[in-house]
Parts: sequence; structure tokens; C-alpha cells
Amino acid sequence: MNRLFTSTISAFKRVQFRNFASRAACAGGLALTAISSPTMGADGATNATTAQEFDDGRYGQVHQAPRNWKLMVGVGAIYAPEYEGSDKFDVNPLPIISAKFGDRVSVDITGVTIDVFQHDGFKLGLKGGYEIGRKEEDSRYLRGFGDVDPGGIVGGLVSYEQGPFQVYANLEKTIGGSNGLTGTLGGRAFYEYDRFVFSADVSATWADNNHMQTYFGVSSVQSAGSGRSEYEANAGFKRVDVKATATYVLNENWAITGATGLGLLMGDARNSPIVMDDVQPFSMVGVAYQF
Repeated sequence: MNRLFTSTISAFKRVQFRNFASRAACAGGLALTAISSPTMGADGATNATTAQEFDDGRYGQVHQAPRNWKLMVGVGAIYAPEYEGSDKFDVNPLPIISAKFGDRVSVDITGVTIDVFQHDGFKLGLKGGYEIGRKEEDSRYLRGFGDVDPGGIVGGLVSYEQGPFQVYANLEKTIGGSNGLTGTLGGRAFYEYDRFVFSADVSATWADNNHMQTYFGVSSVQSAGSGRSEYEANAGFKRVDVKATATYVLNENWAITGATGLGLLMGDARNSPIVMDDVQPFSMVGVAYQF
């Protein structure tokens, strides 16, 4: 059996469309999830999670597909915080749609990735997508903070895979919205047994001043509207994540996949008045069909 690739999810109400997933969407409708090399990688008012509302940045990609599956569709459910920093949780539907075109182009609910260079396990790629931002109506904790507008994302990624292990790094710039810059450094391990494929992922995410202030800072206007103290969130590592996924291949067409993970907010993100809990867990389960 070909190795499974772990793919999409920081909040699942209105999460960005980008780095199983913030706020982890696809332009022009449901995006498709990459089926290339293995990658693992908001509130009070409940809104159904859609492909346009997925936070790949916070959760990485949480559904998996056998590498030889070029087109996959499915549905799942995810249990996650209302927004990044919330202590309240929601259960929302999670669409699973994945596609790969040729050897280098993949499309998913986090965006479009193009592998521009591949050699002996080393891969260099470019990515485009968008950050969905955040809605004040997503949680009672966000009242008075206003909305964070969506923005486009451009970025680059590099990875090296040797046997069952992979190390990776990516850098993404948001144009519009938070106008932020984020970078992630991590490592993954994979294991296959019979019809099962397991993976584990550990990563750390850094964010610049713009991103941190947008999602964790409290301006004077926001302070007046929310009653929270003013707060300046500076650049630095904002979170560390540990994730695990498992997929069971029923037959050549059907697979069941699940994922669970835990994020730990750090630094100025952890100390923000908007953060109710610095521990951010999630779990998901889904079923998929390949054509």
C-alpha cells in the first residue's frame, strides 16, 4: 500500500484558508486537498465549518489520502475551539475534498501548491491561498473587537524526506487582512501497518507584529468596546503543536481517517486578554471516497 499523505487544521468557525488545520478556504468554491507527498503540517455563535472556513495554519491538514488517490471527496466532523485562544468548543462538519494535477500541482482547502524543485527527497514549492480572518460574531468573547478582514496569502515551503521521516519549513505572507507574516518549522514521522497508516507531527509557529497584534492585541478602541485592557502583542513564537493522524483503507475506493492534536499558545499570544485558555486541542473523524 502506498504511503498515506497526511493533510488539513487554530478555530473552526471562521478559520483561515491556508498553513489540518486560525483561519484554517479555497477561492472560488470548495478547494481540493493535496495528494502529493505526506504532509500533516472560530465563537459563541456556531457557524458550520466549510471549505472556506478552515485553519490550516493552526491545525495543519487533518485528513489523509493514499498517495495514489488523485481525486478524493468525503465528509467529516471536527471538535475544536471557537477561535484561537477560546476555552469554548464547537462540533462542526468538515468537507474533505482533495486533488492532484500531474506531479507538481496540488489544490486543497488551504490553497494551491506548486512544487518547483524536487530531488532526492528535497522539495521546494510555492503556495497561494487566503486567510479568512475572524468575525466578531464568532464568540461572545470577541464582542467589541470588530472583524478581521480576509486577505490573500503567498508563500514558499521547503521539505526533506528520508524514509518514514520528514522535516519541513514554510513562510507565508498575508496581503490584506492582518498583513501578517508567519513561519512554521516542524517534523513528521509515518508508519504503515496492513491497511493502517499512522503519522505524527510536531511544529512551532512564529508570527510577526502585524499578525500578533491583529489576532491577540487589544487596541484602545477595542478596549473601550470590549472592556478588556489594552494590550500590545509583539512578534515571536506564538504556538507549538503536536498532532497525530490515522487512516484505515477499507478498499480501493473508501477510507476512514481521524486526527487529534494539541496546540500550546506561547509568549505574547498566551498572555493576551483575548485568550481564555492557552491549551488548544482538537479532534476530527471523516470518511472519504476516491474516484
